[in-house]
Amino acid sequence: MQAYRVGWYGGSQAHLVWSSASVPGQVQPAAAFVPGVNMVTAPWHPSLTVPTTGWPEGAYLLKLVAPNGQRYVPITVRSPSTVGKVVILQGVTTWQAYNLWGGYDLYSGPQGFADRSRQVSFDRPYATDGAQWFLSFELAPIALAERSGVPIAYETDVDLEQNPSLLNGARALISLGHDEYYSAAMRTALLGARGAGTNIAFFGANAMYRHIRFAPSVLGADRIEICYKVAGEDPLYGTDNSQTTQQWRDPPDPRPESVITGVFYECNPVSAPYVVYDPGNWIFAGTGVRQGTSFPGMVGPEYDRVNPAVPIPRPIEVLAHSPLACGGANSYADSAYYTTASGAGVFSSGTMRWVCAMRGTACGHGMTSAAQVFVDQATLNLLRAFAAGPAGLTHPAHDNLAVVKPASGSAYQGVG
Repeated sequence: MQAYRVGWYGGSQAHLVWSSASVPGQVQPAAAFVPGVNMVTAPWHPSLTVPTTGWPEGAYLLKLVAPNGQRYVPITVRSPSTVGKVVILQGVTTWQAYNLWGGYDLYSGPQGFADRSRQVSFDRPYATDGAQWFLSFELAPIALAERSGVPIAYETDVDLEQNPSLLNGARALISLGHDEYYSAAMRTALLGARGAGTNIAFFGANAMYRHIRFAPSVLGADRIEICYKVAGEDPLYGTDNSQTTQQWRDPPDPRPESVITGVFYECNPVSAPYVVYDPGNWIFAGTGVRQGTSFPGMVGPEYDRVNPAVPIPRPIEVLAHSPLACGGANSYADSAYYTTASGAGVFSSGTMRWVCAMRGTACGHGMTSAAQVFVDQATLNLLRAFAAGPAGLTHPAHDNLAVVKPASGSAYQGVG
């Protein structure tokens, strides 16, 4: 096993920090299955203990190398303090929601949506090579954040669940490329941080869309993630409606994500150009863009928009307004920035390909190297300003909804 810390190392995005001796393999027990909630676990025996004492805080990939191939285990060495730092929040609850190891995740089972898991466990490996979600949505922005030179702290969203004071004194919180699954405690933590002047950035789309709660497993607290997706199926329905696990925006206790993100998830799949609307905003400084500058393929496969039919903070400034068609309807994807009375600034990219664009043409979807230059510079501007303190004090949002005139109505809601 080889342990790599992910970050910025003079152009390289990973650094080898530790290697094990050769470890003999063993046949492990078959996956265990919990009927009713269709939860899969791996009741395996430990074969190697990894000594992380002294490792720098950060995001790591453990690379398991065998004669017939390799796999990865992503881990986080958590920061002892977030005070004065920009917090990188690793979205492990979303990784687990989409984890099909054992044939079940929160979206499907062998027969599709009907026999999907209602609970998923962290007591199992991640499917495919183990690093799919980390590599797709987190590696590039982590490397860019370290390249920026700002002080960084590393936490996971489970840490946000467990420690209500985790963000006390933090300069900013960064939600990465796909951060969909939030518990009530996680949501409350973001509201409290914003109220204290902590800046927030959402580099993906469809953030904070699903409501979850946690339960313990035999290995420890908060290792089972619960999401029924249909309120009436949840055993808490009718007894504690504040904790039922459906979309945050839906009854019985609707709390739409737009209250915090400023934007409202709308539809998928889509692939469309990203179109700059407000080139004079400080986030776009040094990018050379003009109103109407577009970047092919940068909107998708899921997107958000500023929707005046739902609760949104004001003042809010639409930075990009990208026309598209999805689900049989014409609409827009929006990047937006708003500020609050506490001085906190909040940015939402409105597209899941903001992070993908950091890989340039390697992203696919018609992405260009120009998109990479644009996104990297805009992200560096944002990180450095957010690290300096409440961004709204130096960069207040200038509300432009009356000029943008975004499409009205609640519009199409995808499956996220």
